[in-house]
Amino acid sequence: MRRRTFLKTSLVGLGAAVALALSGTLTAAETIKVGILHSLSGTMAISETTLKDTMLMLIDEQNKKGGLLGKKLEPVVVDPASNWPLFAEKARELLEKEKVAAVFGCWTSVSRKSVLPVFEELNGLLFYPVQYEGEESSKNVFYTGAAPNQQAIPAVDYLMNDLGVERWVLAGTDYVYPRTTNKILEAYLKAKGVADADILINYTPFGHSDWQSIVAEIKKFGSAGKKTAVVSTINGDANVPFYKELGNQGISAEAIPVVAFSVGEEELSGIDTKPLVGHLAAWNYFMSVDDPANDAFIKTWHEFIKNPKRVTNDPMEAHYIGFNLWVKAVEKAGTTDPDKVGAAIIGLEVPNLTGGKAVMLPNHHITKPVLIGEIQGDGQFTVVWQTEAEVEGDAWSDFLEGSKDITADWTPPISCGNFNTVTKTCSGQNY
Repeated sequence: MRRRTFLKTSLVGLGAAVALALSGTLTAAETIKVGILHSLSGTMAISETTLKDTMLMLIDEQNKKGGLLGKKLEPVVVDPASNWPLFAEKARELLEKEKVAAVFGCWTSVSRKSVLPVFEELNGLLFYPVQYEGEESSKNVFYTGAAPNQQAIPAVDYLMNDLGVERWVLAGTDYVYPRTTNKILEAYLKAKGVADADILINYTPFGHSDWQSIVAEIKKFGSAGKKTAVVSTINGDANVPFYKELGNQGISAEAIPVVAFSVGEEELSGIDTKPLVGHLAAWNYFMSVDDPANDAFIKTWHEFIKNPKRVTNDPMEAHYIGFNLWVKAVEKAGTTDPDKVGAAIIGLEVPNLTGGKAVMLPNHHITKPVLIGEIQGDGQFTVVWQTEAEVEGDAWSDFLEGSKDITADWTPPISCGNFNTVTKTCSGQNY
């Protein structure tokens, strides 16, 4: 009797355990998980924390619309802490353990390069929202930030043609994005007839804080009687002491203008911008753009973040575009399966926040306008120049040997991110 009672109790307990396990499985299946892979600590937190908040807002807004495929979206936030190898570990955690449908994240190219093998191995989808150096196109990555032809090249053209710049300081943080971008810019400048002696290149580590001697060198370089400009690919919190030292040494925008590729409204919100009035930034979006879609986005952001003083910036718009393209592709495919979503997203378009539209191209880049903004005393930008229409992102530079004959196209029959248009061969499966 005792044995039969024990057996009955055990079976009841087992049934309850199975029911609980099934309940957990069903609960997990009732949501679609979305990975958020941004540094919330370390040197890049100054830029990336806002992008985490942006994704939470976008997911919240989509859930208010009823979610996706009849399910709620569930954000899964991790902190890779500005540690490049940790990015890969966290990416694997999101894909293998959390089973996320897509990941939105990374800022620096070194973090993207760190996670790339993980996404390709596990066939995950990464939406990358920041300008980068190009020279890459992966089946598993959608590049919603600017390629060099959508930021760096137009910025140099503006400085050269509109401001008459003849001497060039290429100042960057010491990692792959600044080095490759400056390699492209150096080749471009020389093709335009700029002499070696009129190009000064300088690199500093992440988090660099002592800018006195470097800024003094820039000041000296700019005293040769030719109009000089600084093209800055300095990233992260090193920008704060850099701009402060420019002000300390009296380098005005009239004397030596600085055009930055990684400084937007968020970075300027932490410093006194009055000495920097007139310096420039090249982006594809500015908070000050007057457009109904932008006004609505800013209003939603302020309501979500509960702080009317918080700014918006270019990478936030890139996440806005990337997220909406992903939602649209999932709806078109009727599934979150990465291969089907990847095929469905090509050719889709969504509104941007500057009055135009973003189209996902076969090379996994998008169309973007290019804007040059001038820093104002309130930390905002006034647009002083912009392209007449959106520019198609180019994965491979036209100005580098070994790249100018390469194209990317993830649609049949090419289906390759590294296709040589001369030899008609794919020299790399993904990039």
